[in-house]
Amino acid sequence: MAQTKLGDLIVNTSGNLPAIGTPAPDFRLAKTDMSETTLKDYAGQQLILNIFPSIDTRVCAMSVREFNKRVASLDNTVVLCIAKDLPFAFKRFCGAEGIENVISLSDFRNKGFAKAYGVDLLDGPFEGLHARAIVVIDEQGKVKHTELVSAIGNEPDYKAAIASLR
Repeated sequence: MAQTKLGDLIVNTSGNLPAIGTPAPDFRLAKTDMSETTLKDYAGQQLILNIFPSIDTRVCAMSVREFNKRVASLDNTVVLCIAKDLPFAFKRFCGAEGIENVISLSDFRNKGFAKAYGVDLLDGPFEGLHARAIVVIDEQGKVKHTELVSAIGNEPDYKAAIASLR
């Protein structure tokens, strides 16, 4: 179990982020067309998992916009934006914002992503949603970098995530 903050409140997560150097846990998440995707679908690519509570919050939306800008110049790199929002919310947001360089994925079916990555919030007003976190996975499927953001209202360290890809 790890901790982060929501405002002044300390909140607990369901576990810890995967350890650096270990194989990334597999996952099954819903795409915006409601089909499912797994980690294996991105084999051979570098991945940045941008994990957050909801696309309908200010900082979560900012992180999607920022990664959308930054990933456009990266070779063989995919950013997966992951929350428990319905796929329809992701589709609406990305369409309205012109977001085309990231892939939005939903954990609304709860098939184990949050548990495998240790990001479910166990208490506080956002209980049941994801904590804000970054996990970077290399082409071989190994975890290269992780960040559980110290406070849910803070943006992740974009530079550190992207620097870990080199």
